[in-house]
Amino acid sequence: MADQAPDSIQRNLTLPKHIGFIMDGNGRWASGHGLQREDGHKYGVDSIENLIQHMSDVGIQYVTLYAFSTENWNRPKSEVTSIFSLLRSTLSNKLERLIEANIQVRHIGNLKGINNTTRIAIERAIDATISNTGMTVIVAINYGGRKEIVDAVKTIIAADIKPEEITETTIEEHLYTSSIPHPDLIIRTGGEFRTSNFLLWQSAYSEYYITNTLWPDFTVEHLKQAILSYQTRQRRFGRVKSDED
Repeated sequence: MADQAPDSIQRNLTLPKHIGFIMDGNGRWASGHGLQREDGHKYGVDSIENLIQHMSDVGIQYVTLYAFSTENWNRPKSEVTSIFSLLRSTLSNKLERLIEANIQVRHIGNLKGINNTTRIAIERAIDATISNTGMTVIVAINYGGRKEIVDAVKTIIAADIKPEEITETTIEEHLYTSSIPHPDLIIRTGGEFRTSNFLLWQSAYSEYYITNTLWPDFTVEHLKQAILSYQTRQRRFGRVKSDED
């Protein structure tokens, strides 16, 4: 069945336009292999490239990677330092391949709270791929869904928009993701059933796929199963099933 998945995904069934990833389980994976948590993050990064390539090949248009949340600052300083070092090196080392693959890089989150060298690496990747027209990869770094909504409200207030003029569209226009479609599918590895402050506004009608597989072990085959699961679901957006109309 897995061998048939690429053709089924690509040709026969509706694809999610936007997939979000909560990449959980790096630390547990490292502990299970007798390694440091930092090593788990390194192996986790190794999982990303093949997944990105496959999603680009089958026609996924947007991918959001939850790389570092506003809550992750509470982790040990050595781990945070290691994560940002890994983010910098990955963005730098993979930049030419992203350009060749026609992939555009975008960022959501608060750049002001990030150290200067990491911020420069993020901005360089964004600038170098801004004209690319293929898949868009959004990297959520120093991102929190609640903070995003608070920032949107502050921007609306600063724009002196009258309360009676504020609609859902107004709020969406002031989110970090204002020009990005909502995620159709959110994949969470590591088996936990929670949103972890990820795209809270945007995921109101997203389909979730939870797998016990830890992120460093998540492969293209797991991705195919997640997409096929999505394709069997009927998205109703509050409506009843079509056969109940």
